Amino acid sequence: MLRSGKVTALGTMSGTSLDGVDAAVLLTDGEQIFGFGPSQYRAYTPDEQTILRAHLGRWQDEDCKQAAAVVEAAHLAVMQPFEDVDIAGFHGQTLAHDPGGRGTHQCGDGAHLAHALGVPVAWDFRTQDVVQGGQGAPLAPFYHFALAKWVKADAPIAFLNLGGVGNITWVDPSCDDPTDQRALLAFDTGPANAPMNDLMQTRLGLSYDLDGALAAMGQADETVLMAFMDDPYFAKVPPKSLDRDAFSALIDAVTGMSDTDALATLMRAVVQSVVHACAACPTMPAQVFVTGGGRHNSAIMRGLAQALPCKVVPVEAVGLDGDMLEAQAFAFLAVRTARGLPISSPQTTGVGRPITGGIVSQPIKSAG
Repeated sequence: MLRSGKVTALGTMSGTSLDGVDAAVLLTDGEQIFGFGPSQYRAYTPDEQTILRAHLGRWQDEDCKQAAAVVEAAHLAVMQPFEDVDIAGFHGQTLAHDPGGRGTHQCGDGAHLAHALGVPVAWDFRTQDVVQGGQGAPLAPFYHFALAKWVKADAPIAFLNLGGVGNITWVDPSCDDPTDQRALLAFDTGPANAPMNDLMQTRLGLSYDLDGALAAMGQADETVLMAFMDDPYFAKVPPKSLDRDAFSALIDAVTGMSDTDALATLMRAVVQSVVHACAACPTMPAQVFVTGGGRHNSAIMRGLAQALPCKVVPVEAVGLDGDMLEAQAFAFLAVRTARGLPISSPQTTGVGRPITGGIVSQPIKSAG
């Protein structure tokens, strides 16, 4: 049983960009943020990335033992050095996501981690939401609501996470509760780093386009971009979510281009999808705070600043850590899960009512 009041929670995140595992400590009661603790990052090795990529698209009833072993070992390595943790949040590695279809699959066993770490572990955050008709994503919005209070926002703002897939959370900080139907709107915006990173890996053997330098040198193909924005996903009313490889037609469309033109086109696709997302928010946010790896891509950040009528800045502008925001979010959600508080709502995932998700595995006490 998690003690009452403020606790020390450790959260982890292994995103769809497959770069590695983030781990971060948050001081919270599951409703307010009281402070931030240490953080750590553990990169996946090239061999581990190869294994994970080979398992993308696989479901719970398929053989994922090799991927699970990689995910669990990497998480243990980054989590074990943290001390005096009351609870941990383990997101796992998303291999497949098809709400309304086969469901969602985050690889890795939180019960195994609880036993190895000796602390309670909250995990499997998305399944219950999908079972009850939600998208199962994004799940950071309730944490974004708490962050808006932390930074003392006095007008609606948006948090834009540019990981493998992009997602946005619009927050009205005048509301008192994240389950208020006016407080939040959240949804996946479109592809973000995943298509660019995959192209870099396939063509050049590199993990990503450093600072967006190659994308900045290219010329985007407007015909491809028009076809991209005609995708039925953009006509759907949010909340809505995407699988990592949902826009395979976009990848196919840049196959014959030079490296620089292909990257410029993929970069512009990110920008255009985010502009479309901001227009779908209840009001245009006063500011957009960018988190995730995409905020390091100067080409994307310039494109957003030029295309949006509001200020666009990395979350570091208000003293937050954009590399660790998602990990912190799962520390926050771990506490909410343990205390039976909602972690998603109709405005964040489209689920019918605010619900608690996730399960908490307790460490196994040895006999004697």
